[in-house]
Amino acid sequence: MPLETSVPANGANKDATPRHIRLTSHAGGYGALPINWGAPTAAERGPVVGTTTRRSHRNVIGTHSGSYSVYRALAVAAGALSRQHKADLTNTAPTDVIGPYPQWSDPTKIVSLDPWGGLVADVFAGELAAGYDIRPTIAVTKAHVILPEVIEGLQKGRLRADGKVLAEGGAAMVTKAAIEPVWWLPGVAKRFGCSETDLRRVLFEETGGMYPELVTRSDLEVFLPPIGGQTVYIFGEPRDLANPEVELTARVHDECNGSDVFGSDICTCRPYLTHAIEECIRGAQRGGVGLVAYSRKEGRALGEVTKFLVYNARKRQAGGDTADQYFARTECVAGVQDMRFQELMPDVLHWLGVRKIHRLVSMSNMKYDAITSSGIEIGERVNIPDELIPADARVEMDAKVAAGYFTSGRVPSADELKQAKGRELRK
Repeated sequence: MPLETSVPANGANKDATPRHIRLTSHAGGYGALPINWGAPTAAERGPVVGTTTRRSHRNVIGTHSGSYSVYRALAVAAGALSRQHKADLTNTAPTDVIGPYPQWSDPTKIVSLDPWGGLVADVFAGELAAGYDIRPTIAVTKAHVILPEVIEGLQKGRLRADGKVLAEGGAAMVTKAAIEPVWWLPGVAKRFGCSETDLRRVLFEETGGMYPELVTRSDLEVFLPPIGGQTVYIFGEPRDLANPEVELTARVHDECNGSDVFGSDICTCRPYLTHAIEECIRGAQRGGVGLVAYSRKEGRALGEVTKFLVYNARKRQAGGDTADQYFARTECVAGVQDMRFQELMPDVLHWLGVRKIHRLVSMSNMKYDAITSSGIEIGERVNIPDELIPADARVEMDAKVAAGYFTSGRVPSADELKQAKGRELRK
């Protein structure tokens, strides 16, 4: 039975009215629309309603905007945002048509995002008019991406401006989409080889009991987790992503703020990312299409604090920072080498209609295996050129290659893994 507990509601803002705090929502009725995951049309699937403005309409666990829902709470508590605000979706429609594709109605292909999430204002216009507070979970727009490495590529002749994919000044012209996570719990559990009951219980326990409905509302199968989403950058025509006859160059990249934004030289994340962008530009100019899918999984999904602790441990260990201890130091601090678990990653590719990646700019076997296991064909795998590897990142690269990551070169021996050393912590 659903649990409802009333406690006094302290504090007030301009929208406050006498009310109780509902720890979990009521079951059934009261206007909540059903969600039929994997249905062939939006109307049959039903909208995802994670609103807090009218709780009786809610048909999911959690709220929209992932971790940003906490900032929304602060804005409401501070009186800066009306609790009853509903988004005005005028002129917010996607700039490019994406889908629907057959994968959208295949519940084995997409379990971690709402394929209809960018078309809310159109496909659920009737429900919106009837008063349902339905929020988009996907937004598609146009942008110019300006990177110093791309400008350098133009200056050195690695790239050429064509005015369509790459401007004279070095701006790459892209279509980009922001995607919030929307988890269909039965499908997520199946991906990870566990029962839905166990998944729900562990999610409840490991979030400190943040979402009681995980264990009290088995009828609610969709969860909006408080985690970061992902962004895709498309070079060329988005519709070409679904055509296996059009060459697709792609990179699936996991967030690394230190390198991606600030250029830290301890890893190859930014060099690999910018190399992939150059490959995407060249691919689009050949008549193909390029794709970078960027996921918020900082520090191998261990978080930035853990990542920096590992950096300290690596640099301070006896014998210095060596490739043979690269993974061991992470496991000592975090208890696991990597928590990115790429099982959910291919969903975004299926949302885009991808069936074949001709050139995958990645050395990760976890990503390769996840993509191919989901039914997407991969042709060539593209390494990062040696000249783009920072000296201090040689430790990482040697460790990864020795651990079985893809390489077109030689694999270092056990003795060689002890020879490659990173600089000391204070140098």
